[in-house]
Amino acid sequence: MEHLYIGIMSGTSMDGADAVLIRMNGVNWLSAEAHYFLPFAGSLKAQLLDLQNVGENELHRSQILAIELAELYAQLVNQLLKKENLFAHQIRAIGCHGQTVRHAPECGYSVQLCHLPLLAEKTGIFTVGDFRSRDLAVGGQGAPLVPAFHQALFADADEMRVVLNIGGIANISVLPPTGFAFGFDTGAGNMLMDAWTQKNWGQPYDKNGELAKQGRVLPDLLNRLCAHPYFALPHPKSTGRELFSLNWLVNYLTGNENPHDVLRTLAEFSAKTIADAIFQAALSAKQVFVCGGGIENATLIGSLKEYLLQKNISLHSTADLNLNPQWVEAAAFGWLAACWCEQVPSNPPLATGASRAVILGAGHFA
Repeated sequence: MEHLYIGIMSGTSMDGADAVLIRMNGVNWLSAEAHYFLPFAGSLKAQLLDLQNVGENELHRSQILAIELAELYAQLVNQLLKKENLFAHQIRAIGCHGQTVRHAPECGYSVQLCHLPLLAEKTGIFTVGDFRSRDLAVGGQGAPLVPAFHQALFADADEMRVVLNIGGIANISVLPPTGFAFGFDTGAGNMLMDAWTQKNWGQPYDKNGELAKQGRVLPDLLNRLCAHPYFALPHPKSTGRELFSLNWLVNYLTGNENPHDVLRTLAEFSAKTIADAIFQAALSAKQVFVCGGGIENATLIGSLKEYLLQKNISLHSTADLNLNPQWVEAAAFGWLAACWCEQVPSNPPLATGASRAVILGAGHFA
């Protein structure tokens, strides 16, 4: 039977939340039909970023923000329904990732904020969330969760493919022609570039990579950044702002660098570490399909193309596989909600390191 689901995602860039309307037949993908985006207010983003660090009264602040996020996500869903002339009863479930504020798989937890019962109440739609906890309970890292979704949509029986998501953190899904998908976080995606752009130019991000384009790569800085021990770790592995923060970057700077040169180097850093991860995990792949906000950064994408061409790997948008690159992650959580409703395991054990496949998420009736 066909059902409609809505997936909600707000990632490590913390620029806003995406909702995507998808159509499923059981756990078989049919289509992505609509999208809506709501930006985060500057004050919300600042408060969420502040929770990345140990601070005073964290528990109270986190719960207030969880409520605020649920209100925003509900507004997002209701605007999408209005845009598509749909009603709540026509949607089988919402799949909501929530906003990550602390990712500590080495300690057995990962925190994604959203008051899920409130989201169900405000939308009138059954809501599934807290997707990472079940994977963590069976020894996984709780991330990345999207490789199973990527395999369901994008795998090809005749060739190995790689799907690359460039959000605040970049991650890859390796899709072999047979067998199960695997993947991992490659390191910083847009996160450091965004933070540096905000610090130096007061802009939320480097639009089209224009500011980075005005600089040159600083080889010594690039080499020191690439020496981070995370890159030598075997996969499965996952990371976040805990490792790749502005404070971490500043430790490698003298303070005399041209800001454009630093930004250009950060774009090269993201491109090089992504390419290195692909070479290590999927050297036989001939095509990489990109999604996420980083696809809009021409400087980053240009450098990445050059690295991949050295190994005869071509770079494409997921639009070539019939899914808008800005819709992919939110659509994945609609798909995960469908898996929960159908009681089908949906975590990718080879990507997260979980001991077995499990049904992800917790459900809340409206």
